Amino acid sequence: MRGCRVVPVTGTAGAQTGCRRPSRFWGLGCPKIYHEVEDSLDIEGDTIEARILLPQGTPLWRTEAVVEQVTDGLKKVDETFTPLQPGGQHLLKNVQIRFNSNMDANEAGPHVATVTVDLLTAEERSGSLDDVINQWRSEVGDIPDLDALSFKEPVIGPGGIPMEIRLVGDDLDQLKQASRELQSWLSRYRGVFDVSDNLRPGKPELRLSLKEGALSLGLDAFTIANQLRAAFHGTTATEIQVGPESYEIDVRLMDQDRSDLTDIEMFRITTAAGDQVPLSAVAYIEHDRGYASIQRVNGRRTITVQGDIDSRIANAAEIVGHTKKHYLPQLLERYPGISAGIEGESKRTAKTAASMLRAFGIGLVGIFILLSFQFRSYIEPVVVMTVIPLALIGVVWGHLLMGLNLTMPGVIGFASLSGIVVNDSILLVEFLKLRVREGHAIVEAAKMASRERFRAVLLTSITTIAGLIPLLLEKSMQAQILIPLATSIVFGLLATTMLVLLVVPALFSILNDFGLLSEQDEEETPGTSDLSVQ
Repeated sequence: MRGCRVVPVTGTAGAQTGCRRPSRFWGLGCPKIYHEVEDSLDIEGDTIEARILLPQGTPLWRTEAVVEQVTDGLKKVDETFTPLQPGGQHLLKNVQIRFNSNMDANEAGPHVATVTVDLLTAEERSGSLDDVINQWRSEVGDIPDLDALSFKEPVIGPGGIPMEIRLVGDDLDQLKQASRELQSWLSRYRGVFDVSDNLRPGKPELRLSLKEGALSLGLDAFTIANQLRAAFHGTTATEIQVGPESYEIDVRLMDQDRSDLTDIEMFRITTAAGDQVPLSAVAYIEHDRGYASIQRVNGRRTITVQGDIDSRIANAAEIVGHTKKHYLPQLLERYPGISAGIEGESKRTAKTAASMLRAFGIGLVGIFILLSFQFRSYIEPVVVMTVIPLALIGVVWGHLLMGLNLTMPGVIGFASLSGIVVNDSILLVEFLKLRVREGHAIVEAAKMASRERFRAVLLTSITTIAGLIPLLLEKSMQAQILIPLATSIVFGLLATTMLVLLVVPALFSILNDFGLLSEQDEEETPGTSDLSVQ
């Protein structure tokens, strides 16, 4: 547990990570700093999109009507936010509508469209981008015949899609049903929007299967399919030559004979004997829909469930982790032929964290080895390095004071502190050991070192902090990715500067009380420590 609990909420359905079995709806009620580390900083851009997906076969006029409803909602958003902008500028700068385009759907046709909106730049704009998107979504309202309508920024960050869970199995019907249940679960979390999957129904179709006795007439599936294709799609009857040019003569049924479904049922199939029989007499005709596309990974059928979040309310890694622990086992138990895997931002965050932890560990080992050579001891380097985890106190409080989420750039800043904060510790330890060589007791030498090296330690840290203050206070969008890193370094140094003057001397005194430090009898050569491990 990370200091949070399940709290029932009313209103919009939502969910919360927690310690007890959740009730039907949950809300995220914990401070953001205690959640999982986010992979990347949420930097606001200047462009948002509405991506529209209707069922395949939807005519263009219906797509245009949906686009009009979406753009009408956008006008209301502009009316709401324009009075809040500096100088009374309009929030919307440009609106572009693209039919036959939807990056989420990977489909083309009259049933897809994208509305792209250019806004005031982030430096000028008043109001959060998430507020604008949520208001747009609210103004558009419900559209009954949509397959999907997502509001988002057009660019996906380096962490990938916030929520992405992949279901793998062989039975498409089971996969689709499991996907619906998973989408229903994810939609209960507060701050989760635009949950959908990539297994969508295709165009309406007629499925034909031969009746008994059709083969006795010399008819098989290939023969019937060819005759239907020639009649409704056309076939080349002959080719004529006119001078140097040749022309193909294509024949097919007249428009009025192929404009209705009953024309297919009453279509007459020619048998091997030359007789003609109605199609319905030799084949069953079933009305159905297939799937627009079937995705496979390593040869197995998959459905990917995706969703977006409002990062001010929810944390993607926390939601996915809670779902993985409390819901996926039950889902997979109901559908034993299906397996599930975590993709998107959560997977990449875990991969990045593992890589960073490995590199951080290697760095600590390197620091320990170098200090062991310097101090000719295995205990003293550990005392010097105890200041490294203390820097985390400043990192956490720094992010809280700056109103930032703990992201990977912030973690990188903490990792880089391991090579910075030990400088003050080394300076203090060397001076302490100098006083021991002069004949002072270790406890007295520790007190003297803290008092006499206070100014040097303080100046060493302040010069580094002063160099990072301009970056910490920078407001431009280009610098936003570096601010969490600078926050970790600045506040981490502030915390360790004070703590190193207290913790390191205290630890040396404690080790002396346990008899782990002793003065060497022989005279020490320059650069060699007087303290050693007993």
